Amino acid sequence: MTREGIDGFHDRWRLDAGAQYLQEALMSMMFYCGSGSPPAWRVWLGLEHKQLPYELKMLSFSAGDLKTEEFTQLNPRQKVPVLVENGFVLCESVAILEYLDERHPVAGRGRLFPDDARERALVRRFIQETDWYLGMAMGRMLREIFHKAEEEWDRALIADSRGKLAAELAHFERQIRGDYLTGVLSAADFTLYPMIALALRADLKDPALAIRTLVGPKLTAWMGRIEALPYFARTLPPHWKNN
Repeated sequence: MTREGIDGFHDRWRLDAGAQYLQEALMSMMFYCGSGSPPAWRVWLGLEHKQLPYELKMLSFSAGDLKTEEFTQLNPRQKVPVLVENGFVLCESVAILEYLDERHPVAGRGRLFPDDARERALVRRFIQETDWYLGMAMGRMLREIFHKAEEEWDRALIADSRGKLAAELAHFERQIRGDYLTGVLSAADFTLYPMIALALRADLKDPALAIRTLVGPKLTAWMGRIEALPYFARTLPPHWKNN
């Protein structure tokens, strides 16, 4: 076989493989989401990035949808996200993102986790830092602001949490490696963006918090690039669209 024939065979194989993955995924995935949940939002961005067809099940926290017997059978922890594909049920956002990328590696606009082991490790590191450090830093503040009446807020706790959030945002400002966190768009970006976006919502409850001022110029530009993605608007939490 000539070199041209070999290259043509490889090109056809890639196209056939891509078509096969999409055919297998066609209308077989059900994605259970909660509006504004950062873990669910990262999976939503991942699904759109991979261009995988799915049926969206938007659950209501306030209506108790996560407490129903039907949903509890899918996830006994009563949390989103949950992905169901051909009878296979998977919870936990990072596990879902890795599953999507490994099961459908040639789908969509590229890998969520790079092929290179070191680059892939960096993506995983950013995800861990987002969840364990930034998430923990802002969590107490957001619980006060979003789940309590203003007169019940613990102002000292909020101030302490804001300070820790500021330190974490400064860390990511220093660590960003280019247009995206690790240089190329990845699951790390889809993990960090929803967390910062949620933190910024605190300014709507108390403008004096000025969380926006904690986001440096590199992160601000990076957020703009995420928001400019062609599929970003489809994933915006429904209840955020009017405010």
